[in-house]
This record gives sequence, C-alpha cells and structure tokens, in this order.
Amino acid sequence: MDRRAPIFSTLGCRLNAYETEAMKALANQAGADDLVVVNTCAVTAEAVRKARQDIRRLRRENPRARVVVTGCAAQTEPQSFAAMDEVDVVVGNAEKMAPATWAGLAAGDTEPVQVDDIMSVTETAGHLIDGFGTRSRAYVQIQNGCDHRCTFCIIPYGRGNSRSVPAGVVVEQIRRLTERGYNEVVLTGVDLTSWGGDLPGRPRLGDLVLRILRLVPELPRLRISSIDSIEADDNLMRAIAEEPRLMPHLHLSLQSGDDMILKRMRRRHLRGDAIAFCAEARRLRPDITFGADLIAGFPTENERMFENSLRLIDDCGLTWLHVFPYSPRPGTPATRMPQVDGPVVKARAARLRAAAARAVQDHLAAQVGRRHRVLMESPRLGRTEQFAEVTFDTPQPEGLIVQAEITGHDGTRLTARA
Repeated sequence: MDRRAPIFSTLGCRLNAYETEAMKALANQAGADDLVVVNTCAVTAEAVRKARQDIRRLRRENPRARVVVTGCAAQTEPQSFAAMDEVDVVVGNAEKMAPATWAGLAAGDTEPVQVDDIMSVTETAGHLIDGFGTRSRAYVQIQNGCDHRCTFCIIPYGRGNSRSVPAGVVVEQIRRLTERGYNEVVLTGVDLTSWGGDLPGRPRLGDLVLRILRLVPELPRLRISSIDSIEADDNLMRAIAEEPRLMPHLHLSLQSGDDMILKRMRRRHLRGDAIAFCAEARRLRPDITFGADLIAGFPTENERMFENSLRLIDDCGLTWLHVFPYSPRPGTPATRMPQVDGPVVKARAARLRAAAARAVQDHLAAQVGRRHRVLMESPRLGRTEQFAEVTFDTPQPEGLIVQAEITGHDGTRLTARA
C-alpha cells in the first residue's frame, strides 16, 4: 500500500510555524508517514476552539491517517485532546522536537499521551532548521518560553521558562540564510527581550542584534518580531539609532493603557513607560513605526480604563494593532477576577479595531509621494521597511528589494510604481 507524507496544520504564532518546519524534517528523517499533525495554539479560548475544529475537519478528510495533536494547547490540556475521538496521539511541546518521538510514531509504538513537565526543559531546539519563510523573508528562532506570569496568560505553561539559542548558533544560521539569498531575517521567540538571561555572561537582545549586524555584513535587513518595551536594553536602543539595516518597526507587548489594569495584569510597565519608550525610539529613529498587542475587556476594566487604552494609540503613535477581546483561560489568576460582560468586551474590541484602522490610514496617507525600499514577497506585493504592504502596477522580481515611488493607498495597502 502506498504511504503518504504527513499533513501538517499550524495555528498561532510564527514560533509555531518555525517548529512545524522542524517537525517536517524530523518526520521525514524518521520515515513517519500517514500522519496528520495539528500544531495548536492556546493564547485564547478561541484559538483552542479553532484547534478542535481543525482536528475534526482533518479527521473527516483523512479517515485512515493517525491524528497527532501537539503545540501549546496540547501541552496545557493534554487529556481534553486525548479524549477526542478523532485524536490518536497527544505530544507535548518539548517532545515534538525530539527525534525519538518521530521514530516512535514511524514504528507505530507510542503512548497515546506524551506530555512531560515543560518547566523542566532547559534548552531550545533552535538549531533544528535554518529558519523558514518565503523566498524573501526568513524567520529564525532565538528564544523560547517565558519567565513572567501575567495574570491573563497561559503561554508559560505551554512553553515553559525562558531559554535562549546561543548567539553563535543564531549568527551561523543567519549567515547560511543570507548565502541562500534571503534579504531579510526576522528574529522570533516568545519573550525576545529575555534572550540571553540564561546564557554565560547574561548578554541582552541588543548585544545579539549588534553581533548579527557586525558578523553578517551581507544581510540587508534584520527585523525583530515583538518586544517587551520595558526590557529594551541600551544596545538595542543604540542599534535602533545607528543601524539602518535594523528595520524601523517594532511590535510592542503593551496589552493595556491603564495603570490599574496593567498592575492587575501583572505587567512590568505602566502607561507612562510605554509612551516614554515610543517617544525615545522615535527620537532616535524618526521613521520608526510601532505595532502593539492590546486586550479589550480585561476583568474589572471600566469605561474610563478602556478609554486610557484607546488614547494610547495616539499617545504612543501606534500603527499596526493586534486587538484581542479578553477570554478567560482556565488556570490563570485573571479568571478569578470580576469579569466584564461579553457584549461589552466585544464592543470595546470593535472600537479599538476602528481606531487602529484609522491609524493605519493616517500612516499610509503620509507615505504618498515618498520613495520606499520595498522587499518583494510576490511579483506584485511587498513590504516597506516600516512593514506596510505595497502593491505594484507591474510585476517585480520576487525576493529582491526595489526602490518604489508610493502613488496612493486603498486604506489597508500602499500602491506604488518602481
């Protein structure tokens, strides 16, 4: 009987996507076929619901394959996935990176639940693949896990404590990717600004950024996926100011613009810290843009507190927002706090998204008539250094950086001619 290559489905973050690429390589090396592998996300209740929906659909479409569920939701609630009729094996976040797991799956000799204590894991698997991505952009894992315990967040229980990929390994990966023609590399992880805390000498993220740019001079563009702004170190600020190859776009983990809510979230910054960081980064790099995560309807949030979050968009000059309606995650302290009514949460999220859409339009309108260096992701679509999408009237070489004149925008994307 013909054997089929594994089918992989990935939900959630870039790190999950990175790890899916590693699992593909491990499955191929082990000869593990006839599998459907669902790499789940646990960041919200909606993400877990989508994972279950995906599992049921894939089982219907592949009735003879074995269904393997892994990722953060599998790590945090393994028994609930094991209880699904559609699921054959549940694999934890550490186990999914182990060659022995895939050898067992290839041999058909596995326990139905393979999930150990993620807090005991002390190393990353960042060496398994040389990044992943499109022809234009590659993503490189430099860190995994998180040492912080925000009251709304389940991710540390899915990812474990913070652990770093050594700088030498990161630099060698990026050098190989650059040799293969990638013009942009994005550093990814769960809590990037904690990078280095578990390494000898306790280097900081800024040290790694400067080292990459110094040792891989042929890399045209380096991008950071997301940071906790309160933990930005002096060398990271120096790189923002002095290194044009570090892209002028930072995605910030802000979550709220109200000091009381930030304290109840157990965040490490206050509203004023976020505003001061954005002002300083913009002083150092006037063309920088900011994205941010914001949660609407966190427990105890009243209208005045919400308005503080809404005003943060203007006060920080935010452009690219990820808005999350708060949803309780079992096992987190926030579930025990007084909850905001569901319709109110939904309405506040909609107001944040509307404000975010206006911020995007304002940014795009300000670019008309300017020239930008655009990295082409497909023949007619690319991104500026500030991460705005750009469509072209004529095809351009995919994967290359082209000089473009911005001719207009449609409210979500810029339009340009080369």
